[in-house]
Amino acid sequence: MNQGLLNSLTDAERLLVAETERDVLKGLDEDELLELHQRIRRARTKYVKNYRRAASAAVGEAGGRGMSYPRNQRDRDKAELFESVLATVSREVAVAARRASMELRAERLEAARSARSAAPPDAAAEEPAAETISRPRATKTTGGLKKDASTRAMGARRQAKRDAR
Repeated sequence: MNQGLLNSLTDAERLLVAETERDVLKGLDEDELLELHQRIRRARTKYVKNYRRAASAAVGEAGGRGMSYPRNQRDRDKAELFESVLATVSREVAVAARRASMELRAERLEAARSARSAAPPDAAAEEPAAETISRPRATKTTGGLKKDASTRAMGARRQAKRDAR
């Protein structure tokens, strides 16, 4: 990161960026990561909004967007900094959510296995018989059986035409 940009951050912003260090992020659980994500997103939105407002006001004074671009560099840099920090935290939130999902899945599978093994032998014998009786599966159609048949026939005619060449 640019040292000049880090020096221009307020103490609260500097602490917010410091909370996104890899070692600090590893110690946070999913809820804490989501709360940090929200705080960083608010900071990013603040600087994006400030930059856009100042940039649009400067266009009239400077005479064009290209002429006003060099102005307001600090807000643009801060918005970019918080955007990159937000991406880092978002990745960590995704990892934590995936980990929690896998843990929950493992718990559910274990509960299902234990429920199946704890069932009485008579109930286990009746269970497969109930599963074998099933309704015929509905076919997916796009608008009716006639239309689907027509589409298949058209495809068959097209293929026959190609084969005849």
